[in-house]
Amino acid sequence: MPLWIPITIAAALCQNIRTTMQQKIRGLLSVDGANFVRYLYGAPLALGALAFLVWGTGRTVPTITLAFLGLVTVAGVAQIVATSLMIHSFSLRNFTVGTVYSKTETVFVALFATYIAGEPLAFGSWIGIFVCLGGVAILSVRGKLSDIRSVLADLTHKGAVYGILSGAVFAIAAGTIREASKLLPEGDFMIRGITVLACMNTIQVVLMAVYLARRDRPQLGKVWHNWRSSIWVGIFSVLGSAGWALAVTLENAALVRAVGQIELVFTFISSRLVLKERPSLGEWIGSILVVGGVVLILVTR
Repeated sequence: MPLWIPITIAAALCQNIRTTMQQKIRGLLSVDGANFVRYLYGAPLALGALAFLVWGTGRTVPTITLAFLGLVTVAGVAQIVATSLMIHSFSLRNFTVGTVYSKTETVFVALFATYIAGEPLAFGSWIGIFVCLGGVAILSVRGKLSDIRSVLADLTHKGAVYGILSGAVFAIAAGTIREASKLLPEGDFMIRGITVLACMNTIQVVLMAVYLARRDRPQLGKVWHNWRSSIWVGIFSVLGSAGWALAVTLENAALVRAVGQIELVFTFISSRLVLKERPSLGEWIGSILVVGGVVLILVTR
């Protein structure tokens, strides 16, 4: 099995946990505050991981160019904007709608890879992406097929618009992270991926701290005051982001993000194990579609 597959699955699991926690602290912080904690508590961990790789394993930091920093900055800004749009879509409509529409990211990443990055996908991979997207939509409404119509009925609702926009901007982030990793000439995938993450998270902390200081200074105090809840968002965020960065260093970003849709299957499984609820037929169908789509992508890539 290619190494990027288990890395992607682990990243999806961490992202699922982080998104759930981020939604919970949304009641304590503003949209921007909830977004900021992801980077504030994640950046030190990313820098610590880079330091360990350099001093603990004898690796060297790859040569960093202005072009690399430019792409990392674009990726970092795109991730900030996309996360804010996603959290905002939750508040405008609900968690389900925001999740369904933000997952259109896989289609946008595939378009980015094909027409901008010059990494076209096989026809079967495109089919697999849309099969996964269908499964994600079903799982997002907890298997209630009738609810999908209501979720998809009003594409002009602000919640849907913000969700779709978040998916498009997340795609820009994923694509530029992949391109930035290509600009690092030395080192294995581990040091290159963590270098991308450490640089990006550091830039994100600086940009968001400046933004909040000018636009919403009280949030800086609230973020610090609620550190016990916020720090876990940062921990799982950096674990997930590290996984994505490492995976896209190894493989086409479109394939990585498509396989990452298995995140919703984790939600399905954990809710059944914890709550002991009996899965509905729709949830089984959704899970089968996501897993089937992932298999199709891997077979035809």
